[in-house]
Amino acid sequence: MSGDAEACSPDPYTPANGSTSYRVGHYDLTLDYRLASNRLSGRAVLTMTAQHEFRELELDLSGLRTTKVTSDTVRVRSFKDRAGKLVIGFRDPVPDDAEFRLDIRYEGNPEPISGTWGEVGWEELTDGVLVAGQPTGAPSWFPCNDHPSRKARYRFTVTTDAGYRAVCNGVLVSRIAKSSRTTWVYEQAEPMATYLATVQIGRYELVALNDPARPAVGLPAHAVPRDPAQPVPQYAAVPPSLVPAARASLARHHEMMTAFERHFGPYPFPQYLVVVADDELEIPLEAQTLSIIGRNHLDQDWEAQRLIAHELAHQWFGNAVTAARWQDIWLHEGFACYAEWLWSEAGGSTTADARALSTHQRLTREPQDLTIGDPGASDMFDDRVYKRGALALHALRRAAGDDAFFGLLRAWSEEYRFGSVTTPDFLAFATRTLQGIDVGALLAPWLFAEDLPAL
Repeated sequence: MSGDAEACSPDPYTPANGSTSYRVGHYDLTLDYRLASNRLSGRAVLTMTAQHEFRELELDLSGLRTTKVTSDTVRVRSFKDRAGKLVIGFRDPVPDDAEFRLDIRYEGNPEPISGTWGEVGWEELTDGVLVAGQPTGAPSWFPCNDHPSRKARYRFTVTTDAGYRAVCNGVLVSRIAKSSRTTWVYEQAEPMATYLATVQIGRYELVALNDPARPAVGLPAHAVPRDPAQPVPQYAAVPPSLVPAARASLARHHEMMTAFERHFGPYPFPQYLVVVADDELEIPLEAQTLSIIGRNHLDQDWEAQRLIAHELAHQWFGNAVTAARWQDIWLHEGFACYAEWLWSEAGGSTTADARALSTHQRLTREPQDLTIGDPGASDMFDDRVYKRGALALHALRRAAGDDAFFGLLRAWSEEYRFGSVTTPDFLAFATRTLQGIDVGALLAPWLFAEDLPAL
């Protein structure tokens, strides 16, 4: 197979994004960003493998101008920016299974991408930057194969104004300050979907969450790789004026981590970071190894605490174990919503059973016109996908009992760690794991019927 490679988007929910023609194994992103002018100069070195022979490929890149494309492994014939794509042509066919590299220079004023789910991607804050990538925001700041099944490893090198902290996925490996500019380098060693890649820039102070009594000053400039025998290193990046509120709101975060490790298995990454933006945000945001909340989420009430728990749970379900297609997003959101109820239970508040009953009663009063196993692109972030997905898991817990149910969650998290999954994968795995339970018959009404089942 050769010729024009781009008739094959991986996903009908996001048909304009992603490609099955190649895989990216590693992104090496070097960014120079100037806050006052919102000016980004980028270099992306992509290590890639062809999935079939082609003479042309497309990368997702929106709103930025490509200035140069070179390669030390293939001969580049041409490149052009076209309708949210970077189209690259080659002088010779790139053969099936060939490994090659592309070195791409680009620049511009990044901005969010507007679409079905509102504005996603690179966003300017009052004093800094936020990236909200889900589901199609990654092309707003780097050229990529933008689909959750196309996981890769990353290196981020971000240079920005002095006095600001740049936060990216993974572990901070170096920080170099030179006059008015500072360069931050992060390594994300575990495979990651493009929508989870992020850059956060702000006047942030690093605060330890494992020991709430530890002072904010005197912490290391970077977090060291994790010792598996020790608790997960947990930090918050917080504007100095919000440190007291963040300490109070996140005071039990280490307890959340302990509870989730007990239920879901070991935390999948070397560390975890909560970024507190100095702006109000509509909802918290997930990214691999970190989450982003707004100053309006700094509270100790249930609404704020459930959102903090929800984003932490995504590290297991959504980040480490990722849906291979967007129609199966309940595998992210249903699990993370159920984690809220588990934290309510573990934290000494309302039981998961009580949360489930209350949610079920509310859902009976809402329209019964959605199947959460395939909700459709426009409804994949509908709150019913979250809540009904959580109810499906609670129904499974009731049928299996706690020991078997939590054994299933731990085994699922371990078996598919850093991989991509579908709903049929989960149903088959649960059937093998939970002996004596007809998992398919139990979950089918929850996942594939519009009418809400009885609980």
